[in-house]
Amino acid sequence: MSARDIIEALERETHLVLLLLFVILFAAVPASAQSPLSLSEAIARAKARNPDAGSAAAAEREAAERVTQARSGYFPKVDIAESWQRGNHPVFVFGSLLAQRQFTAADFALDALNHPATTNNFRTAFSVEQSLFDRATSANVRAESIRRDMASTGRQLVNQDLTSEVTDAFGRVLISAATVRSTAAAVETARADRELAGNRRDAGRVTDADVLQLDVYVALTLEQQVQATSDERIARVRLNQLMGEPLSTVFSLDLTPPAIAVDITNPAGLEEEASKNRPEVALAMQQEQLAAVAVDAARAAFLPQVVALGGWELNGDAWNSRSSSWVAGAVARINLFHGFADKARVAEAREQATRRRIDKGKAETMARLDVQIAIARLEAARASEAVGRAAVDRARESHRIVRDRYESGLTDAAMLLRSAEAVQQADARQIAAHVNVLTATATLQRAIGRP
Repeated sequence: MSARDIIEALERETHLVLLLLFVILFAAVPASAQSPLSLSEAIARAKARNPDAGSAAAAEREAAERVTQARSGYFPKVDIAESWQRGNHPVFVFGSLLAQRQFTAADFALDALNHPATTNNFRTAFSVEQSLFDRATSANVRAESIRRDMASTGRQLVNQDLTSEVTDAFGRVLISAATVRSTAAAVETARADRELAGNRRDAGRVTDADVLQLDVYVALTLEQQVQATSDERIARVRLNQLMGEPLSTVFSLDLTPPAIAVDITNPAGLEEEASKNRPEVALAMQQEQLAAVAVDAARAAFLPQVVALGGWELNGDAWNSRSSSWVAGAVARINLFHGFADKARVAEAREQATRRRIDKGKAETMARLDVQIAIARLEAARASEAVGRAAVDRARESHRIVRDRYESGLTDAAMLLRSAEAVQQADARQIAAHVNVLTATATLQRAIGRP
């Protein structure tokens, strides 16, 4: 096979790759005719529609209802019951006649006591029970209130995690979209360089080897463009999932979202802010408080429980003929001995409180550590972005110079390819550096505990 045949075969393959790229791009769902979706809007959509956010909100509402349930111990328990019984059981008949106030002297006869006649009893009972002293109820209310606060903190934790995840996914879409544009530009540059090499070959100034090298490079850039297009589609699907949107929806994104300015000149101040605002620290503190309440609840077993009782009844042998009666009283219950179980529960609760106190200290230390790590990464990202901008300008100028030298016959195709690849790599690094600033800023915001 001659060099001309090889070149023609490569050109046919290039056309096939271009056709494949066109099919992939055409198959994508067109973006909605709307204003570009900003990063802040994407985060707001995730907080409103993401399943994790909805689940956390439901958990918070559940916890609030459990507080109401626990507070019910402060209120009286009121019941009313309506019943009907019929029988000739001696005890039943004797008690029913007394309750109906129909007991007579004849009912004291032995035969009447042992073999009473069948009797009906229609009974309406109204009862009231009011707790007067029960430390366990107050401990339960405090425990459920703390759990409600923990559920609220958990919702904040989910929202902050979503903010970080959406920022990362948004950045990946930006990287892949920018890479698509960069590779498209690289394809055009490579085709121009290939045309230059072809002209020089036709003029007898270079051999077919230069043209073959440029053909290979064109195919390589086309392959990179196809891969970048696929990466963008995957990144968009992930972003849609986080936002709770249909996976097939394609949004027009704000391609240059500004990074939030965070002053990192006072790391100690940021660490203190993290100790106060981080949901993980607040959650550890609430768990410590819950453990302290558990100690009080365990101790309540050694205290008396006092309950007031009251009841009112209507009894009769017919529905519309009844006699009333009432009873009232109080019950005091004191725990004398339960086989050391209550003492063991107090000791267990105290050990749990100790463990929660240690966990809180660990959470505060981890919050400070996360802030330091996030600051270091943000500094590196900002420096890389500044270097990347300068590198792109230098790489493009270098490629222009090398291309002029190649056209003048002062350098070879290998040098031209290296300079073209350097431009593409510099573009990719600059894009990644800009997105890294966004994600590093979001990570620092998350580490500090800011919404």
